[in-house]
Amino acid sequence: MNIFKHKWMSYISLIIICNILVGTLYFFFHHDTIFYHIVFITLNFVMIALLIYLLATVNKTTKDLQKSNQRLNSIFDSLDVAIWSHDFKEDNLMITPGIEKLYGYSLDEFYQDQLLWKKVVYPEDLQIIENRQGELKAGKTVTSVYRIFRPDGEVRWIRDRGIPVFDEKGNYVDFTSVLFDVTETKEREERYRGLVEMSPDLIAVIRKWSIDYINEAGSKLIGENGPSELIGKSILRYMPTKSVMVIKEALSDMEANELEKNRFETEIVRADGVTVNIEISVMNILYEGRKARLIVGRDITDRKKADEMIHQMAYYDSLTGLPNRNMFKGYLNERLSKVTDSMLAVLFLDLDRFKIINDTKGHSTGDLILQKAAKRLLEAVSDQGMVSRQGGDEFIILLEFTSNKEIEEVADRIIQVFSHPFDLNGDEFFVTPSVGISLYPVDGEDQETLIKNADTAMYLAKERGKNNYQYYNSTLQNVSTRKMELEVGLRKALVEDHFEVFYQPQYKLDTREVCGVEALLRWKHPKLGMISPVEFIPLAEETGLIVPIGRGVLRKVCEQHKLWKEAGLGAVPVAVNVSVRQVQDSGFVEDVKQALDDFDLDPADLELEITESIMQNIETSSSVLKQLKELGIQIALDDFGKGYSSLSYLKHLPIDKIKIDKSFVDDILDSGLNGSIAKAIIEMSHTMNFSVIAEGIEQEEQLLFLLENSCKLGQGYLLSRPLDLDGVTGVLREE
Repeated sequence: MNIFKHKWMSYISLIIICNILVGTLYFFFHHDTIFYHIVFITLNFVMIALLIYLLATVNKTTKDLQKSNQRLNSIFDSLDVAIWSHDFKEDNLMITPGIEKLYGYSLDEFYQDQLLWKKVVYPEDLQIIENRQGELKAGKTVTSVYRIFRPDGEVRWIRDRGIPVFDEKGNYVDFTSVLFDVTETKEREERYRGLVEMSPDLIAVIRKWSIDYINEAGSKLIGENGPSELIGKSILRYMPTKSVMVIKEALSDMEANELEKNRFETEIVRADGVTVNIEISVMNILYEGRKARLIVGRDITDRKKADEMIHQMAYYDSLTGLPNRNMFKGYLNERLSKVTDSMLAVLFLDLDRFKIINDTKGHSTGDLILQKAAKRLLEAVSDQGMVSRQGGDEFIILLEFTSNKEIEEVADRIIQVFSHPFDLNGDEFFVTPSVGISLYPVDGEDQETLIKNADTAMYLAKERGKNNYQYYNSTLQNVSTRKMELEVGLRKALVEDHFEVFYQPQYKLDTREVCGVEALLRWKHPKLGMISPVEFIPLAEETGLIVPIGRGVLRKVCEQHKLWKEAGLGAVPVAVNVSVRQVQDSGFVEDVKQALDDFDLDPADLELEITESIMQNIETSSSVLKQLKELGIQIALDDFGKGYSSLSYLKHLPIDKIKIDKSFVDDILDSGLNGSIAKAIIEMSHTMNFSVIAEGIEQEEQLLFLLENSCKLGQGYLLSRPLDLDGVTGVLREE
């Protein structure tokens, strides 16, 4: 504005001088001629026009300058910018209003206290200000970043660019500072820096295979003490050759497909030589103005191990290491999808007598036999097919691109390798295989049908004496169908209570008086008629249905005992057979307690009959039996002598009674044996203070033999067949 004011005064002065000059001329050369009048008037008009033009020009320039100043002020306001200018010669201070927005203090407060800007600096940043002052006095333009406190306590970041001015004599005459609020940028940088530094993942910047930046987690992953030990080093020194190839392939893929980023898995070798699996994400970036690659890596070693373990669990048998049924089915499906006119054979194999060994010697012995059996099968099949474990003592074998002759050669080798006993800690166990064979495409075109038919053929092998192999044929379908029908029927019978309890009286052999009854389960199938317990009890065991079935039988017997008692027939002792599966059930003891309480049964009137298979888990069984004994219940060992129980275990079990199996009672009539085993069992029972009862007595001669050898209790067809409820109630009434 001062410039324009000076120009305007100059123009006015010029006009006045011109007017004086014309007036003077007019005065000295005054004539009454019209020429002089015209000249004088014309000059005045020219001067007035010039004055008007000058006024319009100055006014326009002033408005443009005002607009420019407003625009500049708007820019400063939008940018959170303040200017501090101090003329030291004139001691003239100028501060733009933007400083109020930055600092939160008014302009007047800054003019009144010229050190206010320094008083609000964050204490930890005062050293920055001191260093800055020294550089400014040295004539350097300085950009500083520091924090300030606003009146409301908020901390803000300020970027301050200071520009010193010196005169020709070197005197510090003027200073200008341009201030910006960079809080958002700094906080964003701090957040990103925190995320990078605190990240558990490796984060690095790589340029030409050299490490330009790496975070703390990255240095730990690589096995170095800190990032400083890695900056400038080649990343290749920590990567095996195959990993370098993986990375190069990934980078080539990015370039070929113009990808911004890529992800892959590879390995690195730590500084200590340990190999680590990592998942890497790579992205092209600009770092310090040059092309580079940002790497984010995560240690997935544990995850890879877990994946391998899950895969192992999903597709391999944990006991034998063989492929399991899932892997076998998947592999068989794959082969079936590719096979053309070749023959495939599925061999379904079951170990004969394994269940007896497993039940009597325990699972640890059974597991060892399964492991050794798996090795023998691999030896027999060799490279001609896949051996898998289906579960339990069942194995499935797939033979590919084969003929009947080759199938039978493999089957013969399988039978041969099992002809030798298994030696376990000095004990020998003989286990033989029963093998069923189904052929593709004759016996089925899908894996489910082929396995099912091989399973059916295996049952034929068992029926034909075991330790042999049999081919499937369509007539065998009825065997599998019946088993399935019985399983469905069992489940329905359980829900609809189709089972019936029969009772076989037990007698004092010398007086023929009833001393108790044994409960026996019977099942009449709606279509198939009466099903033998020999057939449906093993199926109930296999399916686990024996637990709820046994629970129902126990309650039914206890309820009937109460009804007999209420009818005045006395408190006759009742014996109930208990499966090893029931004993192993965690709720068994509670089920027995509940039945005793619900039907007010004296525990002494209840006898539970167990078999020698109880010894497959002697610790659990002993604990359960002791709890039952504490309730006052009687425990009898059924079918004694048929299994392989150890007498050392027997003496530690809380047994009250031994039952002589029918097969040994039958031996009484054998002239070669003369009842020697039955006699030995009786003598042993008395020695161990067990009472003894014989079952299956069918001849008077047997009864007399038992009496002569001090066996006072017995049951069998000679005395009474199993009776339905009405029949046994009649016998009790007579007694």
